[in-house]
Amino acid sequence: MHDLKIKRIPFKRIKKISSATLGFIIFLFFLCNLNSVFAQTVSANWIAKNMKDADAQYKVLMQKIPDGVMPESFQGDSLKTCTSSNWVAGFYPGTLLYLYEATKDKVLYNEALKKITLMDKQQYNKGTHDLGFMMYCSYGNLYKIKPNDAYKQILLNSARSLSTRFNPKVGCIRSWGKSSDSTEFRVIIDNMMNLELLMWATKVTGDSSFYKIAVTHANTTMKNHFRPDYSSYHVVVYNPVTGAIIKKQTAQGAADESAWARGQSWGLYGYTMMYRFTKNKKYLDLAQHIAKFLLTNPNLPADKIPYWDYNAPGIPNADRDASAGAIMASALIELSGYSNKALSKEYLNTASTILHTLSSSEYKATIGSNGGFLLKHSVANMNSNAEVNAPLPYADYYYVEAMNRYRKLLK
Repeated sequence: MHDLKIKRIPFKRIKKISSATLGFIIFLFFLCNLNSVFAQTVSANWIAKNMKDADAQYKVLMQKIPDGVMPESFQGDSLKTCTSSNWVAGFYPGTLLYLYEATKDKVLYNEALKKITLMDKQQYNKGTHDLGFMMYCSYGNLYKIKPNDAYKQILLNSARSLSTRFNPKVGCIRSWGKSSDSTEFRVIIDNMMNLELLMWATKVTGDSSFYKIAVTHANTTMKNHFRPDYSSYHVVVYNPVTGAIIKKQTAQGAADESAWARGQSWGLYGYTMMYRFTKNKKYLDLAQHIAKFLLTNPNLPADKIPYWDYNAPGIPNADRDASAGAIMASALIELSGYSNKALSKEYLNTASTILHTLSSSEYKATIGSNGGFLLKHSVANMNSNAEVNAPLPYADYYYVEAMNRYRKLLK
């Protein structure tokens, strides 16, 4: 097509060209510049290429993981692993299942089946609020691919265990600490992500108790976690006896009043998900307000990968958090489907930019490097110097989820 000769037409004769001829010339110009026009779009072929690379990279990771544990990070040429009780444990089998969904590679599916059984005992774990991450991101994905009663029962047991951490006086699920603690009741914005397990449980059983807990938690968080600009506190501490707020603070952000990046993405994702299940417009409105805060933030870089905190000291030289970007991209893709045409375009354009940035050599590891993880440059916890500028399983998970969501949109 690039060898096609187009006869030059003197300017003085341009007025004699028919509209059909002019349209044909414009069409030829469009075809000749097709590559540049679509340089930053997300196509099915582009997604397939990234999924194929991810497939190959996770086969590298598979070979490095000892029996009985899950991957947590990779630093200093050493793989860091964790047991199934760690909040990140479910992401590895969940990512394998997402990749299988895209590539149909049975090797990944079989590895997921092998590793996911490590999670079984966690269905009875009442000491954590993270059962949504741990069980729904693993067994939830497996149940979607292969529904059966055994997987369903594991998920329902997990939902029941999570429900025991709900305090009706506070109106929330306890995030950290023992349920018997009568002095402090801490709730983190991350907990919005665990509500999906409860919403699913109501959907498959008709038991509204799960629904009521999830909606009450979401409403209390909406009331108390968000500032007037729709940024979110990381932690709200309640009195477990009276339900009164004791203080609002951060654990992983730069300051109590700062906008910790991954926390903002958790909120965006969580309220978008709550709208999916409830169709309550107040959740959609909040998700769109959070999106506006993020996308118009003067400290959001042009490539759309956030600094670890939107108010981090040292910007523009502060560390980025690829995990916050991946979560944001996945949430924006879903939110686009609930929004008007203008917002939908804005959300998809931003998600496309994030995915292209994460798929560039700056963030996406070459096959065989990075310990087998897909993405580089995430921050787990800057304040405790934990996995700073390192790969993380949830960064990979939400990156692949976002790719899958976009792939289904293209269909």
